[in-house]
Amino acid sequence: SVVVSYGDNVLLVTSTTSKPREGIDFFPLTIEVEERLYARGKIPGSFFKREGRPSSHATLIARLTDRPIRPLFPDGFLNEVQVIITPLSTDQLHPLDPLAIIGASAALSISDIPFLGPIAATTVGYIDGEFVVFPTYEQLESSELDVLVAGSADGVVMMEASANQMPEAVVLEAIQVAQEVNTKTIQFLNEIVS
Repeated sequence: SVVVSYGDNVLLVTSTTSKPREGIDFFPLTIEVEERLYARGKIPGSFFKREGRPSSHATLIARLTDRPIRPLFPDGFLNEVQVIITPLSTDQLHPLDPLAIIGASAALSISDIPFLGPIAATTVGYIDGEFVVFPTYEQLESSELDVLVAGSADGVVMMEASANQMPEAVVLEAIQVAQEVNTKTIQFLNEIVS
């Protein structure tokens, strides 16, 4: 398990595995985001004392975390793997998506689970002709580009982007900026692993 933070966002990310089930012919990787209202400073009351099913946003973060991580397990590895992401605190300013990917990668990298990482993730915006790394939600509203790049030491693993009409050169430069930040984060994660 690891605790990852950025700003006032704090995530607890845990990873665990079990032996493969008999007769299984696929890799059962489960990534869940366990939202807690207390992370936003709210305590459920009245009839509903617990959180219900994951929100759409939590499901999207889980899927976004799954996509760059799933291909980095060895072929033929059929053990069940679970990664649970629990926000302990959210500042409601910065997206949790890149933090969840970094946390999942760190938790898997320090475990004995065979994982060909670590990887890192960075979001980049483009506001008034300038690249903004890890933009806030408010900055993203005025950004012409919103790209999340997950990468390993070898290169880009996955991208998720939305943009207005953008020249290819600007998008390519945004990806390069994100991968430079990813490389620094990966170096830090390698220090943690060692």
